[in-house]
Amino acid sequence: MTRSALSAQPASTRPRGWIAALPFLLATVCLGGVYALVADRLPERLATHFGLDGRPDGYASAQGLLWGFLGILLATGAGTVALSQRQLPARSGRWLIAMGYFLAVVLGYPAAVILCGNADAADATAVRLPPLQLAATLGAGALAAGVGWLLAGPDPQERRPESTEVRRLDLPAGVRAGWTRTVSSLPMAALAALTACAGVVVGASAGWVGGGALLLCALLVAVHCSVRVTVDQRGLTLTPTLFPLPLRRVPLDKVAAATSRRISTLAEYGGWGYRIRPGGSGLLLRSGEGLVLRRTNGREFVVTVDDAATAAALLTTYLDRKRSTERG
Repeated sequence: MTRSALSAQPASTRPRGWIAALPFLLATVCLGGVYALVADRLPERLATHFGLDGRPDGYASAQGLLWGFLGILLATGAGTVALSQRQLPARSGRWLIAMGYFLAVVLGYPAAVILCGNADAADATAVRLPPLQLAATLGAGALAAGVGWLLAGPDPQERRPESTEVRRLDLPAGVRAGWTRTVSSLPMAALAALTACAGVVVGASAGWVGGGALLLCALLVAVHCSVRVTVDQRGLTLTPTLFPLPLRRVPLDKVAAATSRRISTLAEYGGWGYRIRPGGSGLLLRSGEGLVLRRTNGREFVVTVDDAATAAALLTTYLDRKRSTERG
């Protein structure tokens, strides 16, 4: 029984790490330059946060403001560069870099405006930040995002599995068989438990609107943290271990082909749980062996589970029987 192989992914010719880092480096340099120009004209206490009416409602020292914004810029930049180098989430490197350019501007521009607005102010309470600056910040961020999009260039072609034949199981005519495995994720179960505890605490202390929202999130995570995967003559069925109701069904008549291959959850889908991306979706509770269904609508559905090759072979057997019946 053979499995699908991965085709080589052409390397990108653009230095995306430097492209991703560029806006954060420029924002850091510009912010430092603005501070150097106005440092001797700043009061001891700066107006650093403003309401919708433009009046200040928060204050800090110049050094506190500067180091706070610089820390956020550097941390966000480092995260953007790391993700762009690892191409996470899948096929979204260009969007990720464009978002980095947007964030660099919407973080750096307001800090520079606040520093300039406080220069020569005798009293921080008299400083004003016109609401128009919010529109200017978003506009500049959108423009920077466009620049980042152009500099990043097209994403490399995705590593797609090459279609290979999967041998069917040797079942006598008229004999039916089934296959089932359970796949679980301990980290997701722990996350569900922690979220539920947080929901109870928030509900008891601050109200059950926020607490109820956290409990609902915990329930959604719990539903997906352990699932029984079943393949039979009806197709593929995913049923949560905690609840008897099917989570997802893919009927046999909606399946065009079934294969198995190794799946990198982060690199291909950007995370764990029920994931949706262009061209496909799936339930991914870990990386490793997975069942891959090519549906009749051209989209893929994948689920990471042990012994996926046997499940693919059984589905291929039922698909061959179905096609033989239709031809007959």
